[in-house]
Amino acid sequence: MLKLGLTGGIGAGKSEVSRILTSLGAVLIDSDRIAREVVEPGTPGLTAVVTEFGPEVLTADGHLDRPRLGAIVFNDPERLSALNAIIHPLVRDRSAELQAAAAPDAVVVHDVPLLAENKLAPLYDLVMVVDATPETQLDRLVRLRGMAEDEARARMAAQATRADRLAIADVVIDNNGPIEALEPQVTKVWADLVARAARAEG
Repeated sequence: MLKLGLTGGIGAGKSEVSRILTSLGAVLIDSDRIAREVVEPGTPGLTAVVTEFGPEVLTADGHLDRPRLGAIVFNDPERLSALNAIIHPLVRDRSAELQAAAAPDAVVVHDVPLLAENKLAPLYDLVMVVDATPETQLDRLVRLRGMAEDEARARMAAQATRADRLAIADVVIDNNGPIEALEPQVTKVWADLVARAARAEG
């Protein structure tokens, strides 16, 4: 088994690389998706969040009101730490379950947006960074996602720098060009990942 940490700045194209890797046969463990699953209605995670933050973080139909919770924790490091103390262990445990269920020779891709920020690189055999210049990121966020430029800049500034991400990269996927240029790059790397996974099994 090969554990690959996949990360990239907002607007860099990480989701597209994740999709290509999955289509090639990787087992995908998506931290963001798991973080949503562990606070679905009826879960211990949601109960713990409501206990910590109060019933006002629920919508009328009993789901987590993400915008409201986000407003509470956004500028309050102490409240954010309290939320992370609930969510992170649940995500970690679920990720471990999914990894344990993968085949012995699998390439397991952990899609982790804050891999650099949280200094998680040592958890993986290799780290793949999807790289784009800040100018490219900003253009995509404004032009393709419809963000206001100041919001896009704020979101980018809240993440690790490009240099910080590249410093932990074992594999860099350059996504400054057209989307068509991505698949050949990822496919070329895939053969090496499969070979490494097979060696790790042996």
